[in-house]
Amino acid sequence: MTPKPAGPPDGGWGWVVAAAAFAVNGLSYGLLRSLGLALPDLAEHFERSAQDTAWVSALALAVQQAASSGWALVFAPALGTLSRYFSRRRVLAVGLALTGNGASSLLLAPALQFLLDTFGWRGALLLLGAVTLHLTPCGALLRPLALSGDPLAPPRTPLAALGLGLFRRRAFSIFALGTALIGGGYFVPYVHLGPHALDQGMGGYGAALVVAVAAVGDASARLVSGWLADQGWVPLPRLLVVFGSLTGLGVLAVGLVPTAGTEEGWGAPLLAAAGAYGLSAGSYAPLVFGVLPGLVGIGGVVQATGLVMMLMSLGGLLGPPLSGFLRDKTGDFSTSFLVCSSFILSGSFIYMGLPRALPTCRPVSPPATPPPERGELLPVAQVSLLSAGRADSSRDTAC
Repeated sequence: MTPKPAGPPDGGWGWVVAAAAFAVNGLSYGLLRSLGLALPDLAEHFERSAQDTAWVSALALAVQQAASSGWALVFAPALGTLSRYFSRRRVLAVGLALTGNGASSLLLAPALQFLLDTFGWRGALLLLGAVTLHLTPCGALLRPLALSGDPLAPPRTPLAALGLGLFRRRAFSIFALGTALIGGGYFVPYVHLGPHALDQGMGGYGAALVVAVAAVGDASARLVSGWLADQGWVPLPRLLVVFGSLTGLGVLAVGLVPTAGTEEGWGAPLLAAAGAYGLSAGSYAPLVFGVLPGLVGIGGVVQATGLVMMLMSLGGLLGPPLSGFLRDKTGDFSTSFLVCSSFILSGSFIYMGLPRALPTCRPVSPPATPPPERGELLPVAQVSLLSAGRADSSRDTAC
C-alpha cells in the first residue's frame, strides 16, 4: 500500500490540474460572463422583458451550482482537487486557474457578438455548446490525491457527505453568510454589463469591448492577488474584506458613470469603470477558495468548495432577475448596479467577523506547530489564521 504524503506536493501534477481548472473556469464562468450579449436578442425574439430574460442566466447559474449539475460537476472538483495539490503556493495556483474566466471572456465576448451577427442567437448558442464539450478531457486530468489529513472512513450519512457539519464552525458560518450576500451582486455584471453598455448608447462591438476590458482586468488581478496572498504579508480574511469592498465600489462605479453617448463613441467612462470592476472582482475571486483549507482543513476542502458555490448561486439566483426588474421599472441599469453593490458591501462587512480580519491591540505569538492543513485556523484565543505554509507570517495582534 502506497503511504500517503505528509502534505500537498506543492507542484508536480498539480500544475496539470491547474491547467485543467483554467480551462474549466474559462468554459464555464467565462462563457456565462459573455452570455449577456445574447440577452437583447432573446428578449426581442420572445418579446419578453429584461427581468424575464435575466432568469436565463440566473437559472443557469443556480441550477449548475446549487443542484450540482452542468458546469458544477467539473468546476467544484477541479477547484477542490487543485487546493489539495498546493500549500505554500495555493492561492497563486487558484488565482492562475481562475484567470481562465477573464481570458475566455476576452476571446468569447467579440466572438459571441460575431456569431450572433452571423448565425443568430440559435446558431451562436449551438456553437457555444459544442465548445463546452472540451470540459470532458479536462475532467480526465483531475487525478485524485490522498493526503495524511484525509478522513479515515467515508461519510456515513448524506448530511456528512454534503459537508453540512461545516456550518457548526463559527468561522465558516460567518464566511458562508458573507459569501452568499456577495453572490447577490457579484454576478450581475456577468449578465448585465453588456446590456448596460448597449443602453448607454454603445453598439454591439462597443459593448463587447466593455466586457473584454473587464475580463482583462479580472484575469490580471487574479494572478497578482494570488501571489500577494501567498506572501503572507496580509492575513487572508483581511484581504477578503478589502477586495470584497473594492468589488462593491467597482459595481457602484459602473452604475454611476455618465451616458456613453453615440453608438460610434468608445464610452471611456464606462470602459474605465468596467476595468476598475474587473480588477477588484478578479482580486477577490481567488481569495474565496484559497481561504477554505484554513477554515475547514484540507480533508474538507472539496465539500467546502461545493457549499461555497451553492451559497453564491443562491445570491446569483436573486441578483440578475432583481437587476432586470429594476431596469424594467427605471429604464436603465444604473439603479440595478447601485442596489447590487449594496449586497457586495454588506457581505464584505460580515467578513469582518472572521479571525484576523481586523487589526487588534496586542501582539500574539504564532503557535509552536502551525496547523494550516488541518482546519484548526478558527477564531480560538491565541491562534492566528495562517497563510498556508508560512509560519513566519502569522504574527498579528489580538485583545
